[in-house]
Amino acid sequence: MIIKAPRGRWLLALGTVGLLSSYVPMSASLPPQAARQHSASAAALRIGERQRYIVQSASADAARRAVQNAGGVVTSDLSVIRAVGASLNDGELSALRDQRSANLQVYKDTKVVSSSAAGVLPETYYPSEVAASELHAGGVTGRGVTVAVIDSGMWNQEGPLQISPGGNGRVLAQYDVILAREQPDYYQPPFLESYSRDITDPYGHGTHITSIIASSGVAVTGNFQGVAPGVNLVAVRALDSNGMGLYSDVISAVQWVINQRIRYGIRVLNLSLGAPPSGPYWQDPLNQAVMQAWASGIVVVAAAGNRGPDPLTINAPGDVPYVITVGAVTDNYYPLQPLQYLLSSFSSAGPTFEGFVKPDVVGMGGHNLAYAPDNGTLAAEFPQWVVEPYHDFIMSGTSQATAVVSGVVALMLEMNPWLTPDQVKCHLMSGARPAVNSSGSLAYTVFQQGAGLVNAHDAAYSTASGCANQGINVYLDLAGLQHYGGRANENSQGEFYIMAQSPATANSPVSALGSSVGNLLGTVGSVAAQVPLVGPLLGGLPLLGDGLLWNGSYTSSSGYTWSNGYTWSNGYTWSNGYTWSNGYTWSNGYTWSNGYTGIDVPAQQ
Repeated sequence: MIIKAPRGRWLLALGTVGLLSSYVPMSASLPPQAARQHSASAAALRIGERQRYIVQSASADAARRAVQNAGGVVTSDLSVIRAVGASLNDGELSALRDQRSANLQVYKDTKVVSSSAAGVLPETYYPSEVAASELHAGGVTGRGVTVAVIDSGMWNQEGPLQISPGGNGRVLAQYDVILAREQPDYYQPPFLESYSRDITDPYGHGTHITSIIASSGVAVTGNFQGVAPGVNLVAVRALDSNGMGLYSDVISAVQWVINQRIRYGIRVLNLSLGAPPSGPYWQDPLNQAVMQAWASGIVVVAAAGNRGPDPLTINAPGDVPYVITVGAVTDNYYPLQPLQYLLSSFSSAGPTFEGFVKPDVVGMGGHNLAYAPDNGTLAAEFPQWVVEPYHDFIMSGTSQATAVVSGVVALMLEMNPWLTPDQVKCHLMSGARPAVNSSGSLAYTVFQQGAGLVNAHDAAYSTASGCANQGINVYLDLAGLQHYGGRANENSQGEFYIMAQSPATANSPVSALGSSVGNLLGTVGSVAAQVPLVGPLLGGLPLLGDGLLWNGSYTSSSGYTWSNGYTWSNGYTWSNGYTWSNGYTWSNGYTWSNGYTGIDVPAQQ
């Protein structure tokens, strides 16, 4: 555990003392053993060296007189507890003891705290709002799991990121893609390079994201500030001091993470960045790199984007069907009161242009407080969001929600390290809690909230199977043998819906189209009744289900229940995919990305 001491120093808190200050009892006489211990302790101090104490008596004035009579210096008035702060050397402490007052007590004013005591940092709330704190109470903190964060870097004053609750250093590696590009000789070959040199975070976003995931700081409530405070960290800088980066730099960063995954045990990759898609998901070069990461066994968690609330606004690489794409919920400044939570208006919504339902889940992404540099670009641009004296910063966005979910995934993997990326996604979705209105219907559609707000406890204990990435194959996708479309479509009224399934028969148009559309899963006897790749050839049969039809509108209302008892009448079939056809036409006039990716900073919510 760590606490923040005055003057910005972060200290490892050791011991099992139950009070912020060590208690030194004052009595008529000390037991011989205690007297010997005290003498040995005093001998260890240099003669005349003063130490800080809290001296308590019947009144603050009585405590002040006792200190002054002993020759000590009163440093502060603590009348609220009938005490004063005092500076005493060993001789003055002995003189104070010799006064033998029954009401006199002395506490050594140290920085030692209990391993279970509350810290001095502000409460962040989001670990509790996604039930991560429930797992912390049982000792699950993400220990043994490494999370890689590709972003704007990590502040060299690592603070609560430096050590785990157990006191172990956990920043395993740091790599600066931009520096490696500009100075090719900076890093040695990988087998010789330790990647132990600090990178920096001139923007501030990367440190903020990493802190949401992993801060081991302890708040005044006794809760950890981060979602997975025990994880190991790998920091990769690919964004510049303005939070922008080239596609090629981010791709290089993903490549480096894949290459180093075994060396550092990387299980989770956080991508709190994005750009409008540059083409079909399988043609986008960044998406191709992200799919390689997923295929290598890394769970990729990506931001949906901050271009909402309109439909069709999911960013790349969040539009990759395989990865866990995250939208944002805000507690509306009513922490731990779920009835006040609402979907953030900036949160990008689906479907993707290929018809996949996104986001997959939502996380807490409104006014998240986390450790971050107070001298970075963000702090200079938004000084009102800096929280001193803690070096904390407040930000909103799907970036922050993504970090929350990455932390949840790390907790899941500590408990179930054998889970594959697809299984993690399935458990996360099955444990999520969708917003439900008073009539029991979904308050937001699946295109806005996916499966709902993540719940770390329920996801970690989920036994669900086969509920994510069904009908799609990342290996065939990467090989160019098959690509896929989702089950979402848009009707003539501009409403988005999920297409129903109908059995394939020998005489059906679908069966006849088998060879031209990659067999549309005809070998398993079931096809999409109206898949975007086929369009009007198959009848428009919307899947009848709550929350599966959307007219594209957004509501800012609250009062919804984030329910763990909601039953999906059709399971999670709305997330399935089907083989893509070259006959599908993309929307005309769509402007593709210019190859830059970065951070959009929305207003606080």
